[in-house]
Amino acid sequence: MPASHSVARTIGRIALGAALVFAGTSHLSFARKDFQAQVPEWVPLDTDTVVLASGIVEIALGSALIALPKKQRAVGTVAALFFTAIFPGNISQWLNERDAFGLDTDRKRALRLLFQPVLVAWALWSTRAKH
Repeated sequence: MPASHSVARTIGRIALGAALVFAGTSHLSFARKDFQAQVPEWVPLDTDTVVLASGIVEIALGSALIALPKKQRAVGTVAALFFTAIFPGNISQWLNERDAFGLDTDRKRALRLLFQPVLVAWALWSTRAKH
């Protein structure tokens, strides 16, 4: 494997980890209300509890991506599954026309949906060795 592949994947893994830690921290603080707009109405838990719990999960996943390189494949898989599991929240925000994060039009909310598969791919790509 060329060294550039390994370096790019390592940078990608660390960048994704840092982004997750930042996003998780924002769940617990300044963006808490915005994240509540993404919790689907059918979730049988308190909206704020869901936001806080998902923030803690994001901090844990991000930290693991950075601090556990020997477990990166497993952590990358869990991160990809997490991104998949929270996708209904993005769909709910779009379907229910909830403004948050500057997503104040149907078009912006629909475009946001396209980013979730990118996160799944990023989690998997950055934690897999190229053979």
